[in-house]
Amino acid sequence: MKEVLQINEADNVAVALRDYAAGETILIGTKHVVIAEDIARGHKISLNAIAEGDDVLKYGYPIGHAIKPIAPGEWVHTHNTKTNLTGVEEYSFVQKLAENPFTAEKLTFRGYRRRDGSVGIRNELWIVPTVGCVNGVAEQMLQLFKAEVGDIAPFDNLLVLKHNYGCSQLGDDHVNTRTILGNAVKHPNAAGVLVLGLGCENNNLQEFKESLGSYDEERVKFLVSQEVGNEVEEGVKLLKEIFRAVQNDQREEVPLSELKIGLKCGGSDGLSGITANPLLGRLSDYMAAQGGTTVLTEVPEMFGAEKILMERAADEAVFHKIVDLINDFKQYFMDHKQPVYENPSPGNKAGGITTLEDKSLGCTQKSGTSTVMDVLNYGEFISQKGLNLLNAPGNDLVASSALAAAGCQLVIFTTGRGTPFGTFVPTMKVSTNSPLYEGKRHWIDFNAGVLVEDGSADEVLKNFISYIIEVASGGLVNNEKNNFREIAIFKTGVTL
Repeated sequence: MKEVLQINEADNVAVALRDYAAGETILIGTKHVVIAEDIARGHKISLNAIAEGDDVLKYGYPIGHAIKPIAPGEWVHTHNTKTNLTGVEEYSFVQKLAENPFTAEKLTFRGYRRRDGSVGIRNELWIVPTVGCVNGVAEQMLQLFKAEVGDIAPFDNLLVLKHNYGCSQLGDDHVNTRTILGNAVKHPNAAGVLVLGLGCENNNLQEFKESLGSYDEERVKFLVSQEVGNEVEEGVKLLKEIFRAVQNDQREEVPLSELKIGLKCGGSDGLSGITANPLLGRLSDYMAAQGGTTVLTEVPEMFGAEKILMERAADEAVFHKIVDLINDFKQYFMDHKQPVYENPSPGNKAGGITTLEDKSLGCTQKSGTSTVMDVLNYGEFISQKGLNLLNAPGNDLVASSALAAAGCQLVIFTTGRGTPFGTFVPTMKVSTNSPLYEGKRHWIDFNAGVLVEDGSADEVLKNFISYIIEVASGGLVNNEKNNFREIAIFKTGVTL
């Protein structure tokens, strides 16, 4: 079992894979380094003297600079290291594409083929409120529907996409609400949807309906509560109409290329960029080789690693989209008088993440080495297979909801600290370390911590792909078993 890791031979720090006490010695290559102070697992150890002002190197890239001299064996963290990053930058297009390390295989999963050609990995009945005022009414409808029909098959589950929005909103806030909810209505994991309005909200149902474009009229129904006598009874009637329309739904073999996977991380630790995130990166490359799709988001956690993504742009047009993605989000921070390069999470720092570059270089490991095929605006549907970037913040639930709304049937979420949440599609948790997996088996679905133990990278990836196919074919992940399913929409704070 590995106890310490120098990620790149150019690095002047190593990552502790267990807790170290002052006086212990580590061996990196042929070099012995004496630990100068107690250093926790996931944190960085200086491998040689780093002068004040010199770069601290991890992943082969600077993650900041020393703000005072650092001796060999010392703990390298926020007390002696500061970011190198500044404000909005200008970038030049210098393309550096890599050959995909994987080849195509004829793997399949069992999904639901929809009338429009899309594929769902779940067959669920959703009520989508246009406004938060009717959340309770929607729950009553589902309870009565279930009581009256008994066996809900072929539905896998019944769900209200509860939220607090849809009223007293202006500008982008209003558009974001309508767009994300509209995308949910057309999501392939939903076998049928009832769109439920109140009647007086500014996210009014008629305009919402028009914004959807084409949809399956047998499976998508609409109800305005104020326009009927007993809205619960009327809603149940519509749910039963949808129920009759789905009776012949069944899973069928579809190629892995139909799978769209959202990539997200949160509650990171010092192992995130070593175990779980690189595992997702290899998965992303593997999916690209199969003709499938992955989507990377949380733009602020690309800051400091954005040039790596820009070099992998499919063409100059995609490069300029990435530039706009990065600089527009930086401007958003500045417009709200927030620091652009502050690592915001105390949990990240406690886990060993020192600067935003440290976080970002680990975060972008989830994208692998594949070409960036497209950049999606917030609320935009996926149109290109392969690796995509999505405009969304770092907030776990907002970003995961955005990935689902973009058309991802599955979100894979890496974590070194643990979290129980899930969005409205299956949200698979991958732990960066084994103690988290063992301690939170009711939260965590897959353990990447074995990669620094005895696990072969190829074998772990093979097991991971098999597990993903199992989940895509109907196997439940923990957020589904616990019924922890939520939706959150990006807000800019504009209300009436």
